[in-house]
Amino acid sequence: MKNVRVRFAPSPTGHLHIGASRTVLFNWLFARSQNGVFILRIEDTDRSRSAVEYEQSIIEDIKWLGLNWDEGPEVGGDYGPYYQSKRGELYKKMAIELLEKELAYRCYCTEDELERNRKGALERGVMPKYDGRCRNLTPEDEQRLISEGRKPTIRFRIPKRKIVVHDLVKGDVEFDSDVIGDFVLIRSDGMASFNFAVVIDDATMKITHVIRGEDHLANSARHILLFEALGYPVPKFAHNSMALGPDHAKLSKRHGATSIGEYRKQGFLPSALVNYLVLLGWSSSDGREIFTPQELIQAFSIDRISKSPAIFDIDKLKWINGQHIRRLPLKKLTSLVLPYLKEAGYIASEPSIEEIAWIEKVVEAVQTNLVTLSDVVKSAKLFFEEKLDYSEDALEILKGEQIPTVLKILKEVLEKEDKIDIDMAKVLLKEVAGRLKMKNIKGKGTYHPIRAALTGRISGPELFYVISVLGKEKCLERIEEAMELV
Repeated sequence: MKNVRVRFAPSPTGHLHIGASRTVLFNWLFARSQNGVFILRIEDTDRSRSAVEYEQSIIEDIKWLGLNWDEGPEVGGDYGPYYQSKRGELYKKMAIELLEKELAYRCYCTEDELERNRKGALERGVMPKYDGRCRNLTPEDEQRLISEGRKPTIRFRIPKRKIVVHDLVKGDVEFDSDVIGDFVLIRSDGMASFNFAVVIDDATMKITHVIRGEDHLANSARHILLFEALGYPVPKFAHNSMALGPDHAKLSKRHGATSIGEYRKQGFLPSALVNYLVLLGWSSSDGREIFTPQELIQAFSIDRISKSPAIFDIDKLKWINGQHIRRLPLKKLTSLVLPYLKEAGYIASEPSIEEIAWIEKVVEAVQTNLVTLSDVVKSAKLFFEEKLDYSEDALEILKGEQIPTVLKILKEVLEKEDKIDIDMAKVLLKEVAGRLKMKNIKGKGTYHPIRAALTGRISGPELFYVISVLGKEKCLERIEEAMELV
């Protein structure tokens, strides 16, 4: 496929959430898979709700996800400006062209008149639409309305016809123009409406494919009419289904969905979020679920996007994040968890080289236990505690009658070694298990007491990690502490 150009056009009226993030991703993947161009465009014409902080937040979150754009803010390009607020003169010029062709007209209806019309339609049980009362005004009519102080909007003159959206996901979807009504192109304050601005932008930026949520499917009928009226080719459309909560209701915070920035703070990896987002409505041909972004580029195709709604599952997202954490190189993972360890007060703000080396051992020990990066605070706590905070389960285990024997043999085995690395820890544990087996203590009777004594818990990192990271002296201290409890 040649010269593919796609775009993501957020409105800076809030933070980037799951649904919009998936739309960014589908556009980015399609562009990259087709060696095309991905454009970021800011739809900031809603003056009352748009905010610079939201724009910056959206841009930062897209960057964090690794979804780089080829044209747009901070990058530039040949088809700018990439802010709708800076394209007003172009919208007005195009509207005048439609007026001159009699494909649009000025409407002088007030907000009160339009609201009465809307309520009347609802009372009659019909879909509200503009009734066309200003469609055929004479010049005299217009002068009279202007003299009353009315400021006109510019409306598109909808032709009577069937409109078919040839959708790459949904298939052919037909709309009747009778139910649409003449819609506003330019508002009375001179600002372009969404439906008009988005078409002008897509047309002049040579967008070839419009990939977006199905909540815009009905708008596509209006957009097709505008593309044709303006003399531009109609892009191909692909409307992916909505993402819903497990209860099939509209996705919200109560389902665990939140802004991308919040996922970032909670310790989710961008690669994992990208991996999960693509599975919300797309599937690979071989059923595979774990991908790197580069692997997704190779596998992605629009024809694998599902027609059915996607169900957001926070547990699935956590599982995928855990899988990506396990695949991280140790040094990279250590650098990512350091801020959480610092915030918890476990380490100094500027740890030494020796401290970093030891922290890497801690991270290696807990890596397979992490679901999010922030989990390191809980998982690694046992390595930083001066005095153990025993769980009730651990205390219960330490009441067992065989505990003095287990701890005595563990202490004897540890005392005879000077330096204990992972391999040596495995050897020592094997020796402890062998000696206890001769006393008819084996299995859980061996390892549960050791874990309870050294960590204060009944689950956690592998014991050979625990022993090698804590070191001989710390292990002996904890054994003494446990023996006092016994």
